[in-house]
Amino acid sequence: MRFSELHCREVINLCDGARLGEVSDLMFDQVGGNITAIIVPGRGGMLGLLGARDECIIPWNCIETLGEDYILVRWRK
Repeated sequence: MRFSELHCREVINLCDGARLGEVSDLMFDQVGGNITAIIVPGRGGMLGLLGARDECIIPWNCIETLGEDYILVRWRK
């Protein structure tokens, strides 16, 4: 699988049904080269300037389904 296949897929949390955003980046294990997490940027307040949230770093093992247009996760902050 390529990064371009995961990038911009909508991430939905099965724990509460929340749309977390779209995948913007990945984290890798430096030794093995395996993907360890997906990163979803935080959503800001007004115009993305006020009250910005931290990015969501979701461990790879929290992914339940890699759909064609979405990724379903079971994740609690």
